[in-house]
Amino acid sequence: MKHFLAVLIILTAGAGWNGFAQTGKSLTAKEIVQKADAKARGEYSIGEIKMTIVRPTWSREMTMKSWSRGTEYALILVTAPARDKGTAFLKREKEIWNWQPSIDRTIKLPPSMMMQSWMGSDFTNDDLIRESSIVEDYTHKLAASETIEGRECYKVELTPKDDAPVVWGKITSWIDKKDFMQMKAEFRDEEGFLVNTMYGKNVKELGGRLLPSRMEVIPADEPGNKTIVEYLSLDFNKPIDVSFFSIQNLKRVK
Repeated sequence: MKHFLAVLIILTAGAGWNGFAQTGKSLTAKEIVQKADAKARGEYSIGEIKMTIVRPTWSREMTMKSWSRGTEYALILVTAPARDKGTAFLKREKEIWNWQPSIDRTIKLPPSMMMQSWMGSDFTNDDLIRESSIVEDYTHKLAASETIEGRECYKVELTPKDDAPVVWGKITSWIDKKDFMQMKAEFRDEEGFLVNTMYGKNVKELGGRLLPSRMEVIPADEPGNKTIVEYLSLDFNKPIDVSFFSIQNLKRVK
């Protein structure tokens, strides 16, 4: 989900594109992924998010606040519903922590938990506070051009490097050629089977950037299941000190 995405390469998407346009240089697959990753996050970000979990016989909503700084720091706080309020997740460098106020306990998440469902949704812990980097931990291949949601997109195939700490066997990403937005992504396991498909929808300006404001994740083998993430607000302009991303603050942030 990607706001949720906590690992990023710090680039200025607009400035980067102007440089390529002036030199006439063709973008490589890795540069395309870098630009999309940077545009979705930025050096700092503060956001408010609504997540809706849809099942064949029921649905439920959650709201959250998120903060991120660079490639190493992210914090996500659940603000509703009441039973989950105060639950928080922290990525600090190589460590990921979960604060559970109902049991007054902070838990460090091991790598083995990265593929587990996050808060009962179709997202995994790796989607939420991604320990791996789609820029540095994968090799990138430009496969084709396709139209998604009426936008001409690069189709990029991402294959994990041999020693990379990743959970996906392959990712295919469709990135808008004009504005470098990720419009669709397919996530496959190590055997090549499709696990989830993510769609970017409702493109609009968020924090001064044109971005999909709604993301839908649909699991391949669970008919009727879907998780929807809607960005209510995003701000890329407020610096956040490293000290904000502490285990102590994880328990008291509001």
